[in-house]
Amino acid sequence: MNKEEYKEYVKRRAKRSSSFKNCVFAFLIGGFICVIGQALMELYTRLGATTQNASTLVSISLISVAALLTGLGLFDKIAKLAGAGTLVPITGFSNAVVSPAIDTRSEGYIFGVGAKIFTIAGPVILYGIFTGVIYGIIYYLFG
Repeated sequence: MNKEEYKEYVKRRAKRSSSFKNCVFAFLIGGFICVIGQALMELYTRLGATTQNASTLVSISLISVAALLTGLGLFDKIAKLAGAGTLVPITGFSNAVVSPAIDTRSEGYIFGVGAKIFTIAGPVILYGIFTGVIYGIIYYLFG
């Protein structure tokens, strides 16, 4: 089987997905995550936290819940239904850090988890910092 035949074979066998349905689920579940974040913000503010501290607590809460759901194997099931709805918010970043750690724990804590925990999230962190530095330089020079 050559490349072209293989491509045709994959095209025939691949399950078609409804873009409209995927967008609706991404919107609803992503929106639900944001509603939970806003509800936590209100809760922490009513409990006496300043707006800045409440924002930090919301981020910590969402990251922790996403990491827990990833560890329990539930995040992937939610993400399969929601698609980008779970990947775009901070919960997706948490999943991207925790998943490689879980997958490589059998290799040990040093060479498995420690070495590979940022395999997926590493480039995001790198380019996020790089972009922040460039933005800071531009702001310093022209702002």
